[in-house]
Amino acid sequence: MEATASSKFSDVDEYGFKRGEKFDYQFYGKFMDGYLKILTRRRIKWENLLQQNPDFRLISPKLKRYIRKGIPGPYRADVWMKISGADEAKQRNPNLYRSLLNIEHFNKEICDSISIDLPRTFPDNIHFDAKKERLFNILCAYAHHNRDVGYCQGLNYIAGLLLIVTDDEEKSFWLLKHIVENIVPQYHSHNMANLLRDLAVFRELVIRRVPAVNRHVEDMNLPYAVIASKWFICIFAEVLPVETVLRIWDCVFAEGYKIVFRAALAMFITHKNDILRCDDIAALATMFRDHMIQDNIVTDCHSFVEAMFSLRLKRNEVESLRKIAVLNGN
Repeated sequence: MEATASSKFSDVDEYGFKRGEKFDYQFYGKFMDGYLKILTRRRIKWENLLQQNPDFRLISPKLKRYIRKGIPGPYRADVWMKISGADEAKQRNPNLYRSLLNIEHFNKEICDSISIDLPRTFPDNIHFDAKKERLFNILCAYAHHNRDVGYCQGLNYIAGLLLIVTDDEEKSFWLLKHIVENIVPQYHSHNMANLLRDLAVFRELVIRRVPAVNRHVEDMNLPYAVIASKWFICIFAEVLPVETVLRIWDCVFAEGYKIVFRAALAMFITHKNDILRCDDIAALATMFRDHMIQDNIVTDCHSFVEAMFSLRLKRNEVESLRKIAVLNGN
């Protein structure tokens, strides 16, 4: 649905991304009428909270509630740094990033791989060309810092979105380091061992929560790796609408890996009927690849996050399923 003169929204979002041809401006207008009021209330509450100079290293029930309802954009970068522990890590090694940039001889193969991916990173963002040199610095520095990971496709989207939010190379580097090493370790290593394990865990969680959906997906012979690998590798960056991704990331930095499973499960549960209506593998693949990642359900980031937290999911369930997946060779 194209932008029209009657739409108060442009065809570029606040982060510089061009809206798709099928973007529903009418729905978005109705959603934003309510969401802008929510954002205003949340900003006032966050202003009051920040005046109290809270200790962000301790996620109190109140702070967790505030984070789940969304961190206001102007505070997001600094709050992410503090709630994740990235700020503390940076203080312990304040010269790390600059020292990595000053390495005399970068690995040519790594640098070439990053350079190839730069033009593919957010080509639909009208401002991102000006950020690509900084993105190269972040990815190259991290690849030489963590040689077990080096550079893996998907890191460009995570680091790129971090750079859009923080507008700061060093903060983006430290947040990327935290994601890769603490939230989703060994997702981006050469054997992607933990990614394969967690896709097996995700499948089991779907079986337990929406068995009819799992049966339908498996009857169609569509592998979970095809459906959800990018969801997990990119933590939904370059998958879902940007505001929805940022709301998910607010929670990821505060609560860790379990949020990735919550978001993935919410994708299946909120789209249950749409999935079950697909009558062949082509329709099902299109549903996952195109429709589900940009429809009104995921555009309404506030309701989607509420759906994530309406699910019953305990950390010990995920950990137990991880152990079983490893024993089964996943």
